Amino acid sequence: MINVFQPSLGEAELNAIAEVFGSNWVGKGPRTAAFEAAFAGHLGVDTDRVTAVNSCTEATFIAMQLAGVGPGTEVVLPTVSFVGAGNAIAAHGGRPVFCDVDPHTLNPTVDDVAAALTPCTRAVLALHYGGRPGDIAGIAELCRERGILLIEDAACAVDSSVDGVPCGTLGDIGVWSFDAQKIVVAGDGGMLTARDPELVARAAKLAYFGLEQFSGFSQARRSAHRWWDFDISSFSRRSIMNDMQAAVGLVQLGRLPDFADRRRTVEARYDSGLADVPGLTLPPPLPPGQRSSYYLYWVQMDEGIRDDVASDLYAQGIYTTFRYPILHRVAAYGSTARLPRAERAAERTLCLPMHQALSDDDVDAVVAALRASLARRLGRHTVAAGDTR
Repeated sequence: MINVFQPSLGEAELNAIAEVFGSNWVGKGPRTAAFEAAFAGHLGVDTDRVTAVNSCTEATFIAMQLAGVGPGTEVVLPTVSFVGAGNAIAAHGGRPVFCDVDPHTLNPTVDDVAAALTPCTRAVLALHYGGRPGDIAGIAELCRERGILLIEDAACAVDSSVDGVPCGTLGDIGVWSFDAQKIVVAGDGGMLTARDPELVARAAKLAYFGLEQFSGFSQARRSAHRWWDFDISSFSRRSIMNDMQAAVGLVQLGRLPDFADRRRTVEARYDSGLADVPGLTLPPPLPPGQRSSYYLYWVQMDEGIRDDVASDLYAQGIYTTFRYPILHRVAAYGSTARLPRAERAAERTLCLPMHQALSDDDVDAVVAALRASLARRLGRHTVAAGDTR
């Protein structure tokens, strides 16, 4: 099977885990601190502006607490987003307000976000679809003008930027993912950053029971007579990263430039191989000044054949998908929104395999299978549509 996502892991990552085993400490420790420092360097921010957690979803939950989301508040987010984002808002008593998206980029425009704002809006939670920044600079300006927090879901955007500014740092809070389907893989794990270091310090406490001190062996407590005593600042959970995850993440972060280069090559090969296919729409070119992480490669076609094309490819050992199912249609969120552009895009979009382990032969096989399926399905669909018997 040619997988839609696939990590690139090898001997260097195994050696890093072996070093953690040899240290006799596998919990949160020096490697987690080193990963935080390395990721801060990757973003070009001070280390006190990042903290590691056990998943991007948990980072999003914490971001809702930092933003003061609760009953009577609303958070605007694109309906094409991950279910963890909607859950984070609803779990804190807030109301998810879903906005429409550009039908080709699947990212919200400034106008989409502005149309969903109300006096109850506490924050905007913007996803960078497929690793493309979208109109995040304009959305950030809108939020500043309205005095609304901007939280960036940069789970797919670890190497994305706008005019040299990394995605996840254009707003007030950013969250990243290192799960098994992402570009930088740590097995699992996440990172949170904030413009205000005090928010990051609070997030670190929220990630560890709300404890006012993290360890009896910390420098602050080392001279205390009863170092096991503690106090708490909130009734929080345990959602810290450990040194095994961080060790793998450190190696992967060092390999990110090579991963990004290969993904860029894969995208270009798809663009070239599919450019002249009738009935197929490819991702639009990136605007000037934007850099993508190339996390997804999606194509769009007539909604009457999309599912059949996906089945054709699966039968030939090619896994495809659509990310992400539109959230305003999830009954649990209680939304009555009508978002026609997102609804149509969700029926027409198919995500092809996209990862750095794809060979040129793999990409060519996907292109050939897709071209053949479309030629067959479009012919049948045209006959069926015109048959009035």
